[in-house]
Amino acid sequence: MSRIETALSRFNSGFYCSQAVLAAFAPQLGMEEETAIKVAGAFGGGVANTGGTCGAVNGAYMVIGLKYADTDAKNYQATKKTNNVVREFIKNFETLNGSTICKDLLKCDIGTSDGFKYAIEQKLFSSVCPKFVKDSIEILEHLLK
Repeated sequence: MSRIETALSRFNSGFYCSQAVLAAFAPQLGMEEETAIKVAGAFGGGVANTGGTCGAVNGAYMVIGLKYADTDAKNYQATKKTNNVVREFIKNFETLNGSTICKDLLKCDIGTSDGFKYAIEQKLFSSVCPKFVKDSIEILEHLLK
């Protein structure tokens, strides 16, 4: 199964977009999928359904951190590399989607009860969000080569 298929399978089974993206890369980055799902569990819906930074984007940031960041705080090269890859990810995601912010992407504020209700009624999570998961995976696969 491809990473996109894995991520979409996780997302379609009820996990957040952040969980789906991180879980798709976890095994290759030395993390158990179950741990990835737990770690990314608060980042969906723009962080705890507040409409902030898209969960698929947050999941991508976690993947990039696992790939390039270092546990040595003085490894400035690793920090610089991590930040540069994140910035490149943002540029690519914004080119495709216009924003990295959940409420802008969904065109409603799911951080409010009316906005969340609207997103459910319009089936935005199943009709719009899978594209963001797919885009995140494709951008990551390109950037992590």
